[in-house]
Formats: sequence, C-alpha cells, structure tokens
Amino acid sequence: MDHHIADSLSRPALVQLDDHTACLRFETMKVASALAAVRHLLENGTIQEGDTLVDSSSGIYAHALALACHRHGLHCHIVASTTVDTTLRVLLEVLGATVEPMPPTPSLKLDQNRRVARVREILQDNPRHHWMRQYHDDVHYLGYRPIADLIAREFGTDGLAIVGGVGTGASTGALARYLRALDPSVGLVGVQPFDSVTFGSEHVHDPEIIIAGIGSSIPFGNVEHGLYDVVHWLGFDAALSGGVELLRSHAIFAGLSAGAAFLAAWWERSIDPSRRTVFLAPDTGHRYVSAAYSRHGEAVPLSRLSPLQINDLEHMKAPWSRMNWNRAPAVMRVAAAS
Repeated sequence: MDHHIADSLSRPALVQLDDHTACLRFETMKVASALAAVRHLLENGTIQEGDTLVDSSSGIYAHALALACHRHGLHCHIVASTTVDTTLRVLLEVLGATVEPMPPTPSLKLDQNRRVARVREILQDNPRHHWMRQYHDDVHYLGYRPIADLIAREFGTDGLAIVGGVGTGASTGALARYLRALDPSVGLVGVQPFDSVTFGSEHVHDPEIIIAGIGSSIPFGNVEHGLYDVVHWLGFDAALSGGVELLRSHAIFAGLSAGAAFLAAWWERSIDPSRRTVFLAPDTGHRYVSAAYSRHGEAVPLSRLSPLQINDLEHMKAPWSRMNWNRAPAVMRVAAAS
C-alpha cells in the first residue's frame, strides 16, 4: 500500500497494444524523476525537511515537483511558463507551491530564457533555496531505473526500441542507459518538435506548436545525443493524427507528445516488422482537448502519412522528417547517408 499519491503516480502502466508494441502510459511522467531526485537529495544531505526547492517549468515538471515536495515536507516555488494553464496553477497552489507566472511572450526561447534568469535572481536573494535544475542535473535519471526494470521484465529487450519525446533528456535517455546495461542492442528513437535546438530543428517553424515540452529553444545539459539511434521531427498535424489514432484504436487518451511517439513507433514497425517498440505517453490528454482533440475530424489516417527521410538537417521539412542519428555525440549539420 502506498502512503502518498506521488508514490502511485511514479509507476506507469505498461499496456501491450499488440505482439510488437507497448505503451508506457503515465498520468504525470516526471513524478518518477522528481520523487527519486528529491529522495536522493534528502538522503545525501543536500537538502533537508523544510527547505524550498525551485525550478522553472512549462507544466508536467511543476506538478511533479509540487507532489514530491508535498510528499517530503518541503516548500516548492515554480517559475511558470506562459503555457501553464489556470487548472494547473490552481492545482499547484492548493498543493502548497508558490507559482510565479512569466509574462506572455510570442517567443518560446524568450520565455525559457526569462524563466532561467528569474530562477537565478531568486537564488541570489535566497541562497538556502535549492535549484532542482531539471534540464541539467542527471539526478533526474534515477527515477527511471525501476521503470527500465519493468520494461525488461514484462516486455523483454530482444529487438527492443524505446520511442519517446527527448524533452530534458532524462526520460528516454535514462531508459536507454539502464536497458543497455542489460542489452546494449536496445534502440532509442527520439521524438522532437520543430523549432527545437536540441536536435537542430530551430530553422523549421511550426505555427501551431503546442508540444514544446519535448523540445527546447535553449540547450539542455541532460540530453545525451550519443544515446539516440533515430530522430523523428513532427509537427502539430502529425502529432494530432497519432494521438487521435491512439485514442480511437487503443482507448489511450494521452497528450500530443504521446501521439507523436505512437506515430514514430508505428513507422519504425512498418520499415522493420521485427522491431519491438515501447513508446512513452508522458501525460493525459485533458489539457489538449480544446486546442487539439476537439479538432479530431482533421486527423489523417496513419496510412496516408510518411516522414521525409533526410541525411542533412538542412533538408528537414514539416510536417514530419526522420533521420538516422546513429548515436552521434552532438547535433550534426551533415550525417552519414541513411
């Protein structure tokens, strides 16, 4: 029996969709990383009960950190992105977190830079506060070890590839690290939005981007490029089609990044029928109802979609591009031919 809801939320459901595909479905994925990180910091004396933990967030991590702080008797201060909606803000406040929203801006990069700058100001004024640094501290990898064990135990590692949003680098990166300790052949397929610097898509603009949480307009230290075998870049329309199909065919209601990951996993299976994939669904679809799922009539059948295969980042185009990354150590402008 769990003694706090955070403990329950840190464990995902592993749902097998067919013999070759499974969905790692979370309600709030980053609870796993935030809870393990906070526990580790308490155990090694970096923080203590009653301290204040600070970070910036566009949504999921804010909820996760607030839950971890509630679980362990800590204070939580969130510098919130303009994408944090009223529902989440109220939830955070009731959990006891202090929420500091940033002013609206048309630029994701400006929003992220402002948030980081504000965190630094807070730390100057409050040196006892601890900055969680979800983008740069690999303590956030720790919570994914038991999840990797779950995948290996329930689904096996033979011919396996993990498919999911890159985001801060902790989730897919950690799963690949831990699973490759068991089987070095485990593949890793990263999913990115356009407009992200992480894997060099900042030159392609998606006017309807609302899956920014899986990409970034600033470099993230927790992203280890050399872990990724393949990268897919998907725009809003492609992610919507994947999300609607995931809900329609498998009754899994998840966010747009899950729709993008499902579409990428479906494609990897189509080009290699022996490939077995586990794709990540980091959150539920509720906050995407108005902006995305209400437009389900616009979703395109997956059979009508295919990515542009590229071997040079300059050739990337919306709505969907794919590249063999081949575990290269950093962003490349030219890659080996596919």
